[in-house]
Amino acid sequence: MFTMRTELVSSLGTKTLDLKTFVIAQKNSSRNQCSRNIEAENLTQVFEFHFLGFSENSDLHPIFFGLFLSMYLVTILGNLLIILAVISDYQLHTPMYIFLSNLSLADICFTSTTIPKMIVDILSHSRVISYVGCLTQMSVYVLFGSMDDMLLTVMAYDRYVAICHPLQYPVLMNPRHCGFLVVLSFLFSLLDSQLHNLIVLQFTYFKGVLISNFFCNPAQILNLGCSDNFSGNILKYIAGVLFGFFPISGIFLSYYKIISSILRISSPGGKFKAFSTCGSHLSVVCLFYGTSIGVYFGSSVSQSPKNCLVASVIYTLVTPMLNPFIYSLRNRDIKSSLSRLHGRKL
Repeated sequence: MFTMRTELVSSLGTKTLDLKTFVIAQKNSSRNQCSRNIEAENLTQVFEFHFLGFSENSDLHPIFFGLFLSMYLVTILGNLLIILAVISDYQLHTPMYIFLSNLSLADICFTSTTIPKMIVDILSHSRVISYVGCLTQMSVYVLFGSMDDMLLTVMAYDRYVAICHPLQYPVLMNPRHCGFLVVLSFLFSLLDSQLHNLIVLQFTYFKGVLISNFFCNPAQILNLGCSDNFSGNILKYIAGVLFGFFPISGIFLSYYKIISSILRISSPGGKFKAFSTCGSHLSVVCLFYGTSIGVYFGSSVSQSPKNCLVASVIYTLVTPMLNPFIYSLRNRDIKSSLSRLHGRKL
């Protein structure tokens, strides 16, 4: 089992410590935990992290439990319907809908990484996760979060080819090429996950064991590390460039080309038809990156843990829940397929 070391004051000796006392004690002791003579300190081995809950009021726990459970079920059901519609309808076996079904699958896995644990914690009044469990949750979270990122980039490229190079679309987006892009997205996401693991495993000491969130947020885990080594920083920059800057740049470049092509269309009807083919994807891109950037900067800049909690809920639960509605409400093909699927069941 992996081991961590951190300095704890005497009041942190029991696990049943009040959360407010825990936070105050951790803040008071965190200044000395990353000192130069840390090896000479009286250190205690710790094998778990503590989450910051939504509320200390136990009367609100049933409300949170019902709210998040219902939202999670809607998320799973909505994305499963998208996948089922694409699989069952041969007319939807096109690159755009193949990528969409993979995005729905990634959303299901992404949400299931954090929300069930949060629901169980609310029900059991527990806010503890083991070090191994935290590392595993962070790895899977990064894996499927990056998968969302990569698939949105691939979908932007698909729309670019469809609108800007329609005659070459059947050749450039053939089934083999589409499968290659999906596999490549998964491999890049797996690399991102392993890079985060490698960074955290280099940490010998942590500033504290309290995570101001309801899950092991990678940005907050990295901020807890005392180590400020050169190789760790290099890995952070590599991960940020490969899985942040490049995908966003690719999406912006694709939509710059798309908008330029649409503006050159003379008829208003042609412009509307061309834009409607990528309107749903553009909405999801804005929602995904808007909330994810808010969570990233919120965890690093915001002084309010509650604001970070709310932003994290939007990013990890609300966005995957809204994606199926955005695509189904704005897409006639999806609505027609779901109607035919419902008719066959009846």
